[in-house]
Amino acid sequence: MTRGFPAGFRWGTATAAYQIEGSTTADGRGPSIWDTFTARPGRVLDGATGDPACDHYRRYREDVGLLSELGVPYYRFSVAWSRVMPDGRTIEPRGLAFYDRLVDTVLEHGITPMVTLYHWDLPQALQDEGGWPNRDVASLFADYTLTVHKALGDRVRQWTTINEPFCAAFIGYGNGDHAPGIQDEGAALVAGHNLLLAHGQAAQALRAGGGEQEVSIVLNFAPVLTDVDDAAHREAARKFDFLHNRFFLDPLLGRGYPPELLADLEHLGTLEGAIADGDLEIVAQPLDVLGVNYYAPARAVPLADPEADSNCPLPGLRGMDVTPPRGDLTSLGWEQRPESFTDLLLWLRDHCPGLPLVIAENGAAFEDEVVDGRVRDTKRVRYFAEHLAAVHDAIERGADIRGYMAWSLLDNFEWAMGYTQRFGLVHVDFETQERVLKDSARFYADVVARNGLSSP
Repeated sequence: MTRGFPAGFRWGTATAAYQIEGSTTADGRGPSIWDTFTARPGRVLDGATGDPACDHYRRYREDVGLLSELGVPYYRFSVAWSRVMPDGRTIEPRGLAFYDRLVDTVLEHGITPMVTLYHWDLPQALQDEGGWPNRDVASLFADYTLTVHKALGDRVRQWTTINEPFCAAFIGYGNGDHAPGIQDEGAALVAGHNLLLAHGQAAQALRAGGGEQEVSIVLNFAPVLTDVDDAAHREAARKFDFLHNRFFLDPLLGRGYPPELLADLEHLGTLEGAIADGDLEIVAQPLDVLGVNYYAPARAVPLADPEADSNCPLPGLRGMDVTPPRGDLTSLGWEQRPESFTDLLLWLRDHCPGLPLVIAENGAAFEDEVVDGRVRDTKRVRYFAEHLAAVHDAIERGADIRGYMAWSLLDNFEWAMGYTQRFGLVHVDFETQERVLKDSARFYADVVARNGLSSP
């Protein structure tokens, strides 16, 4: 028995430029905030940096060949702003030429390119001007978008403006665990708004550039679980949900920021002051697709003392906390709960009626080892099987899901965790750069070939 997916379902894998490209100074590339961040002692495990990563800048033909070997028809990758515009403004032709070659190579293998314009690697020169809390960066992002579209838009039809603005804003400027490593809750909220503004301006730029462009943004969601069904726990869950999930989603849908959320954050005094007249109209550009990233749920509890210390990673929330994950965990300590994935997709079905969804990232890190030329990553195979079944369940119940991008094609530089966490379908030896297809890659290739998931 096979759980079949709809005809034309988009199967693919996803990567991000800073995590795989390496060559961080090649051909005029300028430093990004991640180059600066990784150079600071103690910010990344083992002092790792994004060079050489997977050496994809020089080995891209080999990596596209792996996609072809797996029979994957879509490839979602990101463009590095600092490679295309080292100072955030001035075009570097050699950087654009790399992505021109990459797109051509992808197409030569019969694979459809899906381009993400921003996956967290802001040019350091723009951070020196204030970074995302500076609303001028949104307009510069639109200029960058036009530059990339002019170079690639004759062959690329599917565009994502920004990947996970939640992480770029709240982890980069809120708790400081990601680049640029700033801890300022108020600035994090302003950065979040300006990232949405950048998306809206970029969407306008893409459509002004001509051609039939499919425009999306990718948000990461965390369904919120509680142990007790009472008013206090429901309110804790609401606070987390509104800031983690609806801060970014509702303005994109033309609904603005939820009033309850604005009240939750009023004590910081920054968000409402950052919203200029006309901003919300720009943010709410029509979306052709919403990209959905899912890894794990969150668990929320109320605090008796609103001023007590909290483990909650979200800026500005008071009176609630998050509790540790449970059950089977990935090597990153993330809870494996595929039923929460189905719940999320059904909630999006109802909250965003008429808006098609694509799973832009879903995957898991586990400890892998090459033995006799093979990686028997049975935990990852099970993870994909369970989460693909969760997607299928949501489709069967009316969710309009058009595709699934496995995260990730390659083991790579995993941000603040350095090279300690492996998400790839392909094992990468970071010393020799040897690639080995894992058992999960062969499992996924079979799913793609069948356009369906075989029942156990």
